Amino acid sequence: MGTHRETLIAALGERAKAGVVRFDDFVDVALFLPGAGYYTSKRDRVGRRSGTDFTTSVALGPVFGDLMASAATSMVGDTRDYTLVEIGAEPGVSVFASVAHRFANLKTLRVGDPLDISGKSIVIANELLDAQPFRRFRFIQGKWVDLGVRVLADGSLAEDIFGEPTDVEGRTFIETLPKPWHEGFTVDVALRAEALLRGIVKGGWSGAVIFLDYGKTLPDLLESSPQGTARAYYQHGQHNDLLANVGEQDLTCHVLWDRMESVLKLANFTDVKVERQEAFLVRHAADALERIVAAGTPEAVGILKALTHPSHFGGKFQVLAGRRR
Repeated sequence: MGTHRETLIAALGERAKAGVVRFDDFVDVALFLPGAGYYTSKRDRVGRRSGTDFTTSVALGPVFGDLMASAATSMVGDTRDYTLVEIGAEPGVSVFASVAHRFANLKTLRVGDPLDISGKSIVIANELLDAQPFRRFRFIQGKWVDLGVRVLADGSLAEDIFGEPTDVEGRTFIETLPKPWHEGFTVDVALRAEALLRGIVKGGWSGAVIFLDYGKTLPDLLESSPQGTARAYYQHGQHNDLLANVGEQDLTCHVLWDRMESVLKLANFTDVKVERQEAFLVRHAADALERIVAAGTPEAVGILKALTHPSHFGGKFQVLAGRRR
């Protein structure tokens, strides 16, 4: 791990401008630097085992795949001539293997794989958007500025001001933020997640998208999250020290759903909607829910409760879905 940290610190130093690297570049290095980043090094990340950092819906097994396949059928009808495309799967894992027979093909895209999507496709991604590098903007002395990370001489890291946004994407985003605003207010936004979503839906392929994640709208964020929504996950603990355990902890922030909805609508998707995971499953996978409950297998019913209960994944996660013909 020490070698990985040295590699990561060196990479940050190379990207730094006057000793400071913009926050999304810091997250990019910490999560995705080949061979050393959190998502690119060999490690167990997801599950309830010792040494993992968090659990999520896909870790609950084939029940999740069954529910998503049923939801896809609800959205497009007969799925047997559609390719099911899972994006962001963990190495060696596919929760949809048990329902592959319900689709023409099953394609699993992992970190670093090209976004090869065409024809008739159902794209499903669980916690993909929140796993992208994010920027931190803070209102300081009458203006919004980019935050960054300073690489100190001893290899330690400290939060610092990177400067006013000079790129078109950054300037365009801060134009959507109120001014004047509260001193020190912080907004976290994964602009790269929006770019990723644009890449996923380009090309005019037909079908549907189902993205499961957690987030807020920008107005909700401005109302409720003055410290931002960024946090770190390490060994099943959530904390706010984003610079600790570099390369060994997950870094994430809330998805801004209203901006993601706009991406889909601009790409000619219809019936675009964000709703709680519980509501989405009840609306689109009621047949599977009834079948699982009727079978009465204790393990499956327990997993179903975790996926739908308001105090668990059912209420904490939302689903962004839409169709394109």
